[in-house]
Amino acid sequence: MINAEEFIQFKLWQRKENDSLRKLSSSTLPVDFCSNDYLGFAKSVNLRTAIKTENDALFGNPNGSGGSRLLSGNTSYTEETENFIASFHNAESGLIFNSGYDANVGLLSSLGQKGDTFICDEFIHASLIDGVRLTHANRYTFRHNDLHQLEEKLKLAKGVTYVIVESVYSMDGNIAPLREISDLCKTYAASLIVDEAHATGVFGEKGKGLVQALNLEQEVFAKVVTFGKALGCHGAIVLGSQNLREYLVNFARSFIYTTAAPLHNIVAIKHAYQLLQTVDYSAKLRQKITYFTQLSIQLNLANITFSPSAIQTMIFPGNVNAKNAAAKMQANGLDVRPILSPTVLEGKERIRICLHLFNTDEEINRLVLQLKELNI
Repeated sequence: MINAEEFIQFKLWQRKENDSLRKLSSSTLPVDFCSNDYLGFAKSVNLRTAIKTENDALFGNPNGSGGSRLLSGNTSYTEETENFIASFHNAESGLIFNSGYDANVGLLSSLGQKGDTFICDEFIHASLIDGVRLTHANRYTFRHNDLHQLEEKLKLAKGVTYVIVESVYSMDGNIAPLREISDLCKTYAASLIVDEAHATGVFGEKGKGLVQALNLEQEVFAKVVTFGKALGCHGAIVLGSQNLREYLVNFARSFIYTTAAPLHNIVAIKHAYQLLQTVDYSAKLRQKITYFTQLSIQLNLANITFSPSAIQTMIFPGNVNAKNAAAKMQANGLDVRPILSPTVLEGKERIRICLHLFNTDEEINRLVLQLKELNI
């Protein structure tokens, strides 16, 4: 029999052996091509000022909420903010969670019952996978964006059936065929759940996301929007019917049994949404994405997975190769990070590049030229 310390030492040794050991880093580099702060809201002086002004005026800067929302942590301000966000996204109702992970785990783990069925794209986020695993429902996976295999799984489904996808996938930046998936869900009476984490702020009018850009709001059972990416804040909201909101308040354990976010976090979310509506930031970001794509094509970059989203990738098979490539970029002041297996499939290790509204054309030029040197 081995003890717990021996077990964790062995697991860490395995990670070291295959070059997949994760480590925290607090280093910062001059040019950010790494963060999910697509619109620069996390750094926005205007947003910071608006948050401070309202927070000081309304609440005197409280340090915490004091309890879960079902006890002492709820406020009318939070509920007004939920209604404001739901209206922006053309949803009947919404419920804020402390993180995107909490939202996905709480939503799926509370819905799935014994005899029901979850059908998931193979590349959905870990939080969605974990939410499904916490249920006694039947679970099927279909090949990424493969409509034929999705339909085959739908034919096998029993009970209440949910199809789980992301509108924009976080590792490749590619897009789900939402309209076709929605049509299949209607045909087989399945409920569609869409995670819009990497679409909010990036796609649709004023960054409303892909579901609204395709006019699918009424076809989607639940939509998850996170605030920690393009909105530059923290937390998430599950959008859907008023019945769904009430159900989550009663059955989503990651909502019920956690301390509510402090009010200054809710103020930040509200003002980020207000800032999002002042300018069509998503249109401006698309110009940056187009510039990167055109320049990369001109220089004949290979192994690039081009995306209409802010996420771009260059494949460097093998953990060592991906880490070495990222290190060379970082040595030149460009903050890109390697994505290693098992986070991605073995042989699909990569550099993941995030484009931002604040990245200048000169910085994008430097980025592409450096990628070309690695790619020769």
